[in-house]
Amino acid sequence: MVDVFEEVEEQLRTDRYKALALKALPWVGVVLAAALVIALAIWGYDNYQTKTTSKASDQYAQGLEAFGAGRTDEADRLFGEVAKSGSKAYKSLALQHQGGIKIAVGKTAEAVTYFDQAAEAAPNDIIGDVARLKSAFALLDTAPYKDLEARLTPMLKEGRPYRTEAREALAFAKIMHGDMAGARGDFVVISLIADASEGARNRAKAAMDLIDSGSAKNVAATARAAAALSPTLLQPGAAAGSSAPTQQTPDAK
Repeated sequence: MVDVFEEVEEQLRTDRYKALALKALPWVGVVLAAALVIALAIWGYDNYQTKTTSKASDQYAQGLEAFGAGRTDEADRLFGEVAKSGSKAYKSLALQHQGGIKIAVGKTAEAVTYFDQAAEAAPNDIIGDVARLKSAFALLDTAPYKDLEARLTPMLKEGRPYRTEAREALAFAKIMHGDMAGARGDFVVISLIADASEGARNRAKAAMDLIDSGSAKNVAATARAAAALSPTLLQPGAAAGSSAPTQQTPDAK
């Protein structure tokens, strides 16, 4: 008799489990369908990003080739196409090239607009801060000191990739606005920074010598030539000499 009751109880439990399973089945189907949609969306997005980056890379390389061959109008058009792409890195670099092209023909305001857009589009500070430095150097001879200070001071923070270059630009800005003591203090810091480039240290020492000798006019002239003294900061598309991708890379998104 006990076996009969146990068998009946087991049957009832089985029936309840079946009923629960039948009730849960539609929800399980919904969850599985949602998971499939999400997986397909992720795959589609990754595939789109890969194709977008590949296309931007090709157009960017063509732009570099055209620019190097002196076909500036063609280069500007190609960089403009890259600037419309979904690849943040190549978009930023292309905009910096367009800004450099404008600098070469004396259209500073337009160049600064491109540089600022490039900084906004950049995926990281390695590329973005180069664009910000280019803006500052382009404005060095015309912008109020407060404007230059606002642009450059954030780049002096610990961990920013071009702190030395930003401090150098700020020192030149101080020279342009007559603050020789402040500029000298910045140049002293640059001359002592362990990871400062040899070129930056040499420029800092030369500027300090000029300030100490009282040759303020010569120092101002040096500041006006800052772009020439720091070619990696203003050459179209350069990324402080090393960080800008010039061909397709896995990180160029």
